[in-house]
Amino acid sequence: MAKGNTAFYIARRYLIAKKGSQAVSFITGLAAFAMMVAVAAMFIIISVFSGLEDLNKDFISNLHADLTLKSTQGKVIPNIQKVTSTLKSENEISHFSKLIEEKVYIDYKNTGEIAYIRGVDSAYVKVNPIDKNIFYGSYPSFKFMNEVIMEAQLNNRLAIPVANDVNVATLFMPKPGKGIINKEEDIFNKRDIYVTGIFPGNDQLNNYIIAPLELTSELLNLPKNSAYEIAIKLKNPEKANAIKEDLQNKLGNQVTIKTKAEENAAFWKMINTEKLMIYLIFALVIFITTFNLAGAIIILQLDKKDQAKSLISLGFTISDLRKTYFNTGLLIVLFGVISGLILGTIICVIQIQTGIFKATETLPFPVKIFWPNYFYVALIGLFFGISVSWIFSKINKENIIENN
Repeated sequence: MAKGNTAFYIARRYLIAKKGSQAVSFITGLAAFAMMVAVAAMFIIISVFSGLEDLNKDFISNLHADLTLKSTQGKVIPNIQKVTSTLKSENEISHFSKLIEEKVYIDYKNTGEIAYIRGVDSAYVKVNPIDKNIFYGSYPSFKFMNEVIMEAQLNNRLAIPVANDVNVATLFMPKPGKGIINKEEDIFNKRDIYVTGIFPGNDQLNNYIIAPLELTSELLNLPKNSAYEIAIKLKNPEKANAIKEDLQNKLGNQVTIKTKAEENAAFWKMINTEKLMIYLIFALVIFITTFNLAGAIIILQLDKKDQAKSLISLGFTISDLRKTYFNTGLLIVLFGVISGLILGTIICVIQIQTGIFKATETLPFPVKIFWPNYFYVALIGLFFGISVSWIFSKINKENIIENN
């Protein structure tokens, strides 16, 4: 039997055979168990993060259009008739919707808040189906100008009844201009509203009110058909960059057009940063866990010192002994990584099937088993495990032959 195979065979026997001391068995088992738990925990957390990432992608896809058109010269889009006629003539455009967004003050029974109002036309849900996110009430019918939907936390703070046209709130929009102020009407445009539905907020829609475009135009004293931006839905979103360039050439530099990815660049940068931090944190956890592996190798060397002397006398070299201890550490690492990935997968599958762990009372933690995560987790576990095994298998000859 070749010495390399002999070193591996002895390492395997060291791992599975009964040790000379219960302490050695306990420390070796602890090292394997700790590696398994650390790898499983990293895989589970990364799978949850992948699920959250997918959830955010789905949610943002309902909030942002494939293309967004805005003015480069002030807020109001110039030559709106030309812009809309150009969009109507583009075969690759499925739908488009005009929007106006501005800060507003909302008051209900002497309780007020600064909020954002987003005025939209009836085609808005064809571009961004926010109506699918309404969890209480309904989306405005657009038969009446003062029907709105409201972000959940904003509505909770104001305690405005939903689908109740008797209990109305009031929107206040400051008037532009100069002159002497004699009464409240000289300062604000006011409109009464009632809430037909509630939608969940996120980082991009906190404190938001979605209202008909006509209501927002009146509050701002804007001409009819005005818009701050136009949201565009494409028949084939994969052609977004090419269609963006074509529209930009047709409409000139008075407007700017951004794709969904460009519109959410800051958000995805934040997501990628958080993902990197998760990898670094759990890489540190696995690194700390490998100190159990280092202790197991050291204790094993001490426990097997007499056997090492016998192997030396039979022709084993120090290099062969080092390979034996390295292979022992490697087997512990392989067991920990493989069993950890299996355990993590089982827990993830249980969560996907049952949703037993809840993020809120009604929302289970989203989990996605993403195949590259197996590679990333295994790579991190093997890197630290193999490194520690290699470093702590470097025994000195003097430690073996002393007192011989």
